[in-house]
Amino acid sequence: MDLKTASALRRLRLVSGPEAISFLLLLVCSVLKRTTDFNAVPVMGMVHGVLFVLYVIFWADAWNRARWSLKTAALYFVLSVLPTGGFFADRKLRREAEDAVIASRARREGVVKAS
Repeated sequence: MDLKTASALRRLRLVSGPEAISFLLLLVCSVLKRTTDFNAVPVMGMVHGVLFVLYVIFWADAWNRARWSLKTAALYFVLSVLPTGGFFADRKLRREAEDAVIASRARREGVVKAS
């Protein structure tokens, strides 16, 4: 995995957690808006919207650079629209990055032939 691909995956991973948290907070704010006089939906909606747009931009970049299959790309997109999906995306992306580092070290040490 080259440096640009690793950076794209890292950016996607870094935004997936905050995007998931903002989604959950937006849901809480929606419930509070309907049950109390507290209305933070406009602010949380904007925060979540910005983070979601960043997630989609970073997702498209990672898809392009990592050359994911349509199934993998769709999985990461579906995870972005589920309330806790960002946490699962973060964990899956972390494993993918760790596997790429291990494979890179193995190729460098001559344990595995470079493909």
